[in-house]
Amino acid sequence: MTFTATDRAIACIKGIATGDAIGKQTEMLSREEIVRWYPHGVRGFEGEPGAIIARYASNRKREWRIGETTDDTERTIAVARAILADGDVSHVSVGRELLRCTKCMHIGIPSLWEFHQAADPARVAVAHDGCGAAVRVAPVGILFASTALQQLVRGAQEASISTHGGSLAIAAAAAVAAAVSAAIDGASSQQVFELAEEAAAVAEQQGVFAAAIRNVHDRVASVPSLTSAAVASWCFPDRPLTIVPLALGLATGMRSAEEASLLAANVGGDSDSVASIAGGILGAMYPDRVNEEWYQTVESVNQHGLVEIAAGLARLRRSC
Repeated sequence: MTFTATDRAIACIKGIATGDAIGKQTEMLSREEIVRWYPHGVRGFEGEPGAIIARYASNRKREWRIGETTDDTERTIAVARAILADGDVSHVSVGRELLRCTKCMHIGIPSLWEFHQAADPARVAVAHDGCGAAVRVAPVGILFASTALQQLVRGAQEASISTHGGSLAIAAAAAVAAAVSAAIDGASSQQVFELAEEAAAVAEQQGVFAAAIRNVHDRVASVPSLTSAAVASWCFPDRPLTIVPLALGLATGMRSAEEASLLAANVGGDSDSVASIAGGILGAMYPDRVNEEWYQTVESVNQHGLVEIAAGLARLRRSC
């Protein structure tokens, strides 16, 4: 089957949003806690769409709902809107759109809290190495073709620095943007990984992040069959050098956004970030394997209008 760049961009954004919502059900849980909450494992949306996820009932920060997306999708949409407004990636425009975001804006997430407290769209962060930049950077990968590596890295940095100024965060964002871009160009899994690795190396001179994604990629490639228990034992996603590397490992070692999202959800840790990043890349690689029923649930609960946003980005796609 032949897919256009628009087909792949739409599937990418659908994969991000569905992975985000599926993964949110187990975010920050250990494997043991997942088994306790979901004795049969996470097999999709576990409950009625729109109902409060049981473990978030009476949560003082937010009672997350089944099918609801998190700040990962909210901020991906913000980056997309900034690009659609300017036809390019500018941290000031990205900052302006990010200030409109409301989810996960509390002191427990310093990168977002400090940015919103400053209330300055032109602010440039000088710290923070979390994955918050990587989870929102897919629109940069849709904007620039994979032949435009320097523009991809620059765009990833511009999309990052409002909240994340650490070298690992920027390298992670560059790697994800490059992977999305290569996937939209119809690259193979190996080519997607190689461009992600190259982008990370360009963005971060020390090469720490590039080495981390290589290690996880090689581990995933060496395992005949991935299981959530096994993955959790050697790459539990709870810090910068495991979250995005695992997402990229799953994205380049699996063949379905649906399967990668379920695996991430059953691993736990930062499951929504892993599932959204892997889901976005795999959606772009294999558009016909995005779970459309999941997407309709996400759209009915959130009313994002993601198809129109993704199609608009695809129309701006350029190689230089």
